[in-house]
Amino acid sequence: MSGSSKIKKPKVAVFKFASCDGCQLSLLDAEDELLEVTDSIQIAFFPEVSRRMLKGPYDLGIVEGSITTPHDVEHIRDIRKSCGILATIGACATAGGIQSLRNWKDIKDFVHIVYASPEYISTLDRSMPIGSFVHVDHELRGCPINKYQLVELISSLLNGRKPQIPTHSVCVTCKEKGTTCVLVARGIPCLGPVTQTGCGAICPSFNRGCYGCYGPMETPNTSSLSSRFLELGLTQHEILLAFRNFNAYAEPFRRESESHEK
Repeated sequence: MSGSSKIKKPKVAVFKFASCDGCQLSLLDAEDELLEVTDSIQIAFFPEVSRRMLKGPYDLGIVEGSITTPHDVEHIRDIRKSCGILATIGACATAGGIQSLRNWKDIKDFVHIVYASPEYISTLDRSMPIGSFVHVDHELRGCPINKYQLVELISSLLNGRKPQIPTHSVCVTCKEKGTTCVLVARGIPCLGPVTQTGCGAICPSFNRGCYGCYGPMETPNTSSLSSRFLELGLTQHEILLAFRNFNAYAEPFRRESESHEK
């Protein structure tokens, strides 16, 4: 086959903002699964693994991390312009991440405590998800993400279809696995009823309550779950802390946690 008759491979770029790199590592961990699709795509920009930096435009942009500085705002807007499809991966990119806990405090207090010369620090007063600044086509939840969901996203791009990512609760996964409900049977506080599935219900499988790593499910009834937590003896502050975790600034979790503030 001549070079001119070859099918053009979609260009994929991976970008990072404020995060721990865990979701990018999940992408690398999917090496075996990605081998099935890598012949059909071109990894054009991925600083985590390669010094090769091909310029855009890109067919698919994958973004990890939250927006925390004015420079981040400018950069994500430039990225959006260069990507045909933009997908955010992980709790930081989709909900602000664990660092969004600062959103309930005065960031100036932290800056003065941590840095010897705070006047040189330029930061936003909040840690925000990518979708707060640009249009996002697809979101992959999790802290970290499920590598199989990422492979599904890339595969869907290659085949021109919508990604098949489940949005139901962790409870459904527990039922599918035959895992006894820790909330009902053992009285263990669990965010599974309001959390999107994706982890395989790891924590309930080991008799621990879900921590909400994948953020709110499609129709979370957070107030009902909080009422159950009160029945179990949790204080208002303990319920607040339960919802202020990896996805603290996701709207349903944020709203519920604030309802328990004194």
